[in-house]
Amino acid sequence: MPGGSELVLVGVLKLHPELFWPALFLGTLGNTLGGMISFGMGRLLPLTQKLKHVDKVQKYGTPALLFAWAPIIGDPLCVAAGWLRLNPFYAALFMMIGKFARYAAIAFMLPSS
Repeated sequence: MPGGSELVLVGVLKLHPELFWPALFLGTLGNTLGGMISFGMGRLLPLTQKLKHVDKVQKYGTPALLFAWAPIIGDPLCVAAGWLRLNPFYAALFMMIGKFARYAAIAFMLPSS
C-alpha cells in the first residue's frame, strides 16, 4: 500500500521524537530491502519477457532507482533493473539514497514538539 511506511514513520516520530535518526535509518533499510527483493524477482524473470519501465531504466541505468520510492512506478523500476541484470550494489545504493531522501523530507517537515 502506498504511503503505509510514511504513516508509520510519522507515528513513531510523533510518539518518540528521540528516535529520529534510528527511525529514519531503519525505515530506509527496510524499504531498501523490499526494493532489492523486487530487484531479485526481476532477475528471475526470463529475458524474453518485455517489462514496463525497462526503457527508463535502460536509458538512465541504476540512477533511475533514485525514484524507487515513488508510488506506482517504484516497484516496476526495481523489477526492471533486476531484469536488466544491473549491478546490484549500485542498484541498492541508488534505491537507498532515494528512499532516505524521501523519509528525511517527511521527517524534517514534521513540526517539532
